[in-house]
Amino acid sequence: MSTPQQPANAQPASNGKRKRMMTLLVIVILIAAIAYGLYYFLVARFHEETDDAYVNGNVVQITPQVTGTVVAVNADDTQTVKVGDPIVMLDPADSRIALQSAEANLGQVVRQADLSRAQDDLKRRMQVAQTGAVSQEEISHARDAVKSAQAALDASQQQLASNRALTANTTIASHPNVQAAAAKVRDAYLNFARNTLPAPVTGYVAKRSVQVGQRVAPGNPLMAIVPLNAVWVDANFKEVQLKHMRIGQPVELTADVYGSSVKYQGKVVGFSAGTGSAFSLLPAQNATGNWIKVVQRLPVRIALDPQQLEKHPLRIGLSMQVEVSIKDDTGGELGNAVNTVYQTNVFDKYGDQADAEIARIITENAGPNAGQPQKSSSGSKAAAKLM
Repeated sequence: MSTPQQPANAQPASNGKRKRMMTLLVIVILIAAIAYGLYYFLVARFHEETDDAYVNGNVVQITPQVTGTVVAVNADDTQTVKVGDPIVMLDPADSRIALQSAEANLGQVVRQADLSRAQDDLKRRMQVAQTGAVSQEEISHARDAVKSAQAALDASQQQLASNRALTANTTIASHPNVQAAAAKVRDAYLNFARNTLPAPVTGYVAKRSVQVGQRVAPGNPLMAIVPLNAVWVDANFKEVQLKHMRIGQPVELTADVYGSSVKYQGKVVGFSAGTGSAFSLLPAQNATGNWIKVVQRLPVRIALDPQQLEKHPLRIGLSMQVEVSIKDDTGGELGNAVNTVYQTNVFDKYGDQADAEIARIITENAGPNAGQPQKSSSGSKAAAKLM
């Protein structure tokens, strides 16, 4: 039986098709290589990117300044608090008693200083009595005022006269004894006010551990507040990526939680002073000889746009994709970093309230001329002779 013969031109046609396919493949590869080369030289070489980046932020600890028993907790995890809100209350009973004692002592000291002023006033009136400038009735009234004050504070007369001789031309408020008593009132008032723990910043409550009835001491962490409107991103770039990276360069970021549909705009604001391994709990000991070279990563801080954070809030610890544009590398690295200041004024009012309370006590216990300078006095014995 005979076999059919293949056409003579079948093999050359197959080879030609193969050549065309190979040629087409080579052309595609060349086009892809040229396109990649153009992309690298025009775009890619001016960008550095990493997916080893995470959201970071301030974690403000709430700790008491005085010892006390917790009687109220006004915030819990995941809730928001505003700056100044009272979030933890301590039992103020003990500090209230100490404050009342200090206030009573200040009032007594002010009255003692006012007695010395009355004695001085009587002496001056007696000195000008001969000229007729002061009537006998006024002298009698002044004498009666001195007797009344002397009867109330006779036990402290000798000491007060000695102090008055050393503090001429002073007011009652500036008298050393009054100032010492006022300092005790201020200290007691601050201890009393510190039974209320206000929120130092606006943010979200986290890590609450305090419970009602718990006895706390200064420095014990009770909870934390995280201000999510001021978070940033720490991107860990390889050391070989940092050659042209500078402060101020623009950054484009995406968060895994939102995907590529939301793009954040930021900028490089600083570089860490060391790599992550250098600050680890157990840093690598390369001097031992048991050493393997590993490419290190350096944390780079990236600031985010507050308006974008308001529309698309981020939480601490979320993963981010970071791409830094390094086309303009004329900026500085470490020298031009801007220092950031964190502060709160929620505790300032305590000092102002203490000063107002001190002024009230002095005004209520001092005479009508409490704000006028005192003249020198010859002491309690001389004042006693004038009565």
